[in-house]
Amino acid sequence: MKLNELHDNPGATTKKKRVGRGPGSGKGKMGGRGIKGQKSRSGVAIAGYEGGQMPLYQRLPKRGFNKPNRKKFAVVNLGMIEKFVEAKKIDVSAPITEDVLVASGLVRRKLDGVRILAKGDVTSKLALEVTGASKAAVEAVEKAGGSLKVAAAAAE
Repeated sequence: MKLNELHDNPGATTKKKRVGRGPGSGKGKMGGRGIKGQKSRSGVAIAGYEGGQMPLYQRLPKRGFNKPNRKKFAVVNLGMIEKFVEAKKIDVSAPITEDVLVASGLVRRKLDGVRILAKGDVTSKLALEVTGASKAAVEAVEKAGGSLKVAAAAAE
């Protein structure tokens, strides 16, 4: 390939539409703005302006709040853990910690910890040790004959 053979992909660049350059251009005379009126003039901003009255979006109160120090957990469903156990990616004989889940590829990164949710079915005996878990997840694991230890007091 040489410098003179470089070119853009077809359709990647389009020529600028030159407005108001005669009837042959397709956008001549009034340049697609219609006849008279505020919108046909230049320098118009109708959308948020209410003629000097305080605009609606400024009259309404602000709502909501984002907690700056909130915890972000990596969420894992029990069904996915079961799938990984069946695929022999997780060994059930040893306790399943957050590091084991990361090593198996089920969780990309731990963030502030791993939280287990109860979606999916559990059949194998799991010995889980994680940061958080829902009540339903704890019940489901114990019903299958396993144990779920929650490290922090983040259990709901």
